[in-house]
Parts: sequence; structure tokens; C-alpha cells
Amino acid sequence: MIDILYAPLPYEARLPERAADGVDLVVIHCTELPDLAMAREYGERVLYEDRGTGASGHYYVDRDGTVLCYVDPLRTANHTRGYNPRSIGIELVNLGRYPDWFRSDNQVMTEPYTEAQLDALRGLLVHLIERFPSLRHVAGHEDLDLATVPASDAPDREVPRKRDPGPMFPWERVFAALPLERLVAASPL
Repeated sequence: MIDILYAPLPYEARLPERAADGVDLVVIHCTELPDLAMAREYGERVLYEDRGTGASGHYYVDRDGTVLCYVDPLRTANHTRGYNPRSIGIELVNLGRYPDWFRSDNQVMTEPYTEAQLDALRGLLVHLIERFPSLRHVAGHEDLDLATVPASDAPDREVPRKRDPGPMFPWERVFAALPLERLVAASPL
């Protein structure tokens, strides 16, 4: 049993509802921010004025293993372009490439994920598999958003828009014995 703290974003009720049996994918992200407080601040920002909503995952896992639910998984959160209606987004607090996400010389992600964080993630995944029997796939944000953007320090160079959860994420260890198949953008659905 995992402890999940419900801390809905102010605009959660504006996000579309969805049926549980339409959710078949979990997308693993990292916040690319220094802490949970800043991730919350970013999540509360209204980016889509016409809908009054912003970008956020469903769940956030802090470095100490605390798990928060910012968006009920029966609502569609804005976390991965093209995959939101069918997926649950899980954000792991991690620096990633912060604060210069798109600098050409800052594309290596070096902060390891904590044991408490990985244990909590595994517990959350077991909970979600029980709650959503249709879950079959898992992906990293980097597996699904393959877009590039001009580097902030060299506009003639392209860098990945998304690299999370990045090379420090231990895929095999976290997903051993879980019934989820890794999905990448080129995979047939």
C-alpha cells in the first residue's frame, strides 16, 4: 500500500474527464527543476488561456519518496504531446538540465534518482496497475517527444526538446516483474 497525498491543481476540474479503460500508458518524466515547490509553481501556471489549464503530470514523486497527486488520473493532464488522452504522467523531482535546458553544452543529465524515490515510484506503479487493468505500456518522455529546438546559445544547432527521465533512470530495475512494455514513438500501437 502506498501513501498518496492528494493536492489538486487549481484548474484540475477544467481538465477533461476520461474512462479508466482508455488509459493504457504511463509516461515517466523528470521535473528538470530543483525541488517540488518549484514544480508545483510551474504546474499551477495557466499556459492554455482558452482552457484555463497548464502543463502538469498526474503524480509527483519527491526525492524523499513522498508521492503527490496533482491531477486525478481519471482526468486528462497535459504532460506529453499527442499521448495525453491515453496516459498517466508521473514526474520525478530531478534537476535534469536545469536551469539551461536548451544550452548546447548542458545536455547531460547527471543527478541520480534516490532509492526512496525509486521505491515510491514502484509502489505507485503497482497501485496504478491494480486500479487501471488496461495499463500495458510505459515510456519515458524522451521516447515519445522526439522534437528538437534551436540551442539557446547557438541557434544554428538543435538540441532535444525533452530528455527525461534521462540516462540516470534505471529502467530495468524499476520495471522488473511489472507487466508493462516499453513504448517508443516508432512502435506500432
